[in-house]
Amino acid sequence: MKRIVFVIALVATAAPAFAQLGGIGGALKKAQASKQTFDDMNITDAEERQIGEEVSVKLRDRFGVVQDPAIHKYVSLIGMTLAKQSERPGLDWNFIVLDTDGVNAYASPGGLVHITRGALAIAKNEAEIAGVLSHEIGHIARKHTVNAIKKGKAVQAGSSAAGNRSEFLSGFANQVYANLFENNFDRGDELDADKVGVLLAKAGGYNAAGLADFLAQIEARNKTNDERNGMFASHPQLKERMDKVRQQSANANSAVLVEARYKQNVKYTPTDMTKLSTVAPPAAGAAPAKKEEPKKGFGVGGLRQTVAPEKQSAQVSASGGARGVTSDRDARGGPNKGLVKVSVSAVELDGFKKGIV
Repeated sequence: MKRIVFVIALVATAAPAFAQLGGIGGALKKAQASKQTFDDMNITDAEERQIGEEVSVKLRDRFGVVQDPAIHKYVSLIGMTLAKQSERPGLDWNFIVLDTDGVNAYASPGGLVHITRGALAIAKNEAEIAGVLSHEIGHIARKHTVNAIKKGKAVQAGSSAAGNRSEFLSGFANQVYANLFENNFDRGDELDADKVGVLLAKAGGYNAAGLADFLAQIEARNKTNDERNGMFASHPQLKERMDKVRQQSANANSAVLVEARYKQNVKYTPTDMTKLSTVAPPAAGAAPAKKEEPKKGFGVGGLRQTVAPEKQSAQVSASGGARGVTSDRDARGGPNKGLVKVSVSAVELDGFKKGIV
């Protein structure tokens, strides 16, 4: 691979507060003077997983984790049924339920899928949850979350980069997290994930239009909100996406909703968006968070978080200016951050699949 000089290209207005940079000129000189080398853009599968785990920690810190093994087991069984049909069935797939009433889902690189308690609550049946999880699996299978950073050229690096590989990957994880938190997939990636989602739901035996049904509920939830809000808020518009999903599903498995099993396992009640508790922006005149100084020159490792997740989220909201607070994205999370580990055996998965009727 051709070695190139480390270059940073970040647009401050498009990045959250913790990712904005200062003193780039001097930093670049230090980077150019560095003798350390690594191939940064050639992300291996193991490194993709490392990035994904760092992103997952940030999401869990921000929203908390539902401490209920039963709901994690149920979501994991749905997710594994679908993930095994994907282009990357061999990934170490994990499905995590975030403890917030906000309606959202996040695809973390390397096989970590997050769905909120609020998203489970507004679903009407298992096929809709399958549609949401399939969409997120599609993002991971096609490496959208990692490639979005490369395509956007937020970071371009090469042989003369300062710092070490671990610092680079940590900085990369910060960028991925920022993209996820802002629902910042481009139009092509969203439509591609929708298409993959339809195929996976169909292969899993579910109503392939479950994603469109869920999107319709998102549309109804946002009918009084002028801002793009929460899950699937990025371009293209919801109506276009719903239409395409329904066309692609072509009534496949249209009767397979698995509503009874959903109601047996999901007991959450939806929270109206106007009643969501959100993370408030910092008080007017509050001192800005102190930036961590880059070490040994300047690499993307310098894009580290220096504030607690709740305060960081408030900064993201405040730095958005006209964006303001969007309720689902900025919904308050729960206090418990620890993973709830569950296992899914082949026998359990086979028995679960037989219930998709």
